[in-house]
Amino acid sequence: MDKVVPSPADAVAGIASGASIAVGGFGLCGIPSVLIDALLERGVTDLECVSNNCGVDDRGLGVLLRAGRIRRMVSSYVGENRKFARQYLAGELEVELTPQGTLAEKLRAGGSGIAAFWTRTGVGTQIAEGGQPWRYAPDGSVALASPPKETRLFPVTRLTADGRTSTEDHAFVLEEAISTDHALIRAWKGDRHGNLVFRTSSRNFNPLCAMAGRVCVAEVEELLEPGELDPDEIHLPGIFVQKVLPLTPEQAADKSIERRTTRASQEA
Repeated sequence: MDKVVPSPADAVAGIASGASIAVGGFGLCGIPSVLIDALLERGVTDLECVSNNCGVDDRGLGVLLRAGRIRRMVSSYVGENRKFARQYLAGELEVELTPQGTLAEKLRAGGSGIAAFWTRTGVGTQIAEGGQPWRYAPDGSVALASPPKETRLFPVTRLTADGRTSTEDHAFVLEEAISTDHALIRAWKGDRHGNLVFRTSSRNFNPLCAMAGRVCVAEVEELLEPGELDPDEIHLPGIFVQKVLPLTPEQAADKSIERRTTRASQEA
């Protein structure tokens, strides 16, 4: 039951080239930076990464991207990484852009054994109708485009302003779940059994990525002994976690933000 590993290298030892990896975090908040750096040192390549975003040029998944280790990204936001844009437009990187809520639900469904689900998000766009550029050719043409997805009409009942109900048919698109070979996540607190607690915004995608990965590795800022966590405060049970990497105080304190904006004080 003790899932603690002694080093970052041991934590990522099972990840091979060509693997698919769900990576937690929101922007640079809650990213498993130590595990990502260990993966860079391991030298694996041809990776397919599923993450809300791809970090920035020199932080988070951006370090793997800069080294040319990522073949494909499934993301919802990529606006903070200039190297990402250059590689995508040059045909060096395959990208599947997915609405943020849809991406979260695809990961949750993958971890819950749900094959697919219906959603109205993306209906009437390239998300549903196909044609979204996944990979460009060097000459700027589209080398690979997204296929059309199945759509279907479902009755939707609404409450009208006068208190009555109204039922109309609306289109929904079928979205398939996401499961990956591995998951890399970061937690605020965790015990040796892999039970985890996340702090504020870092809870957004980390638990979902953990659920979607067949083998989940969690770096934790504070390691506790079994029984020290109140069951009611656990956000992710240890059944979803296979390895736990305790961080040093220096590693736990090393955190960044994408962009810092300040204003002059009133005294100035």
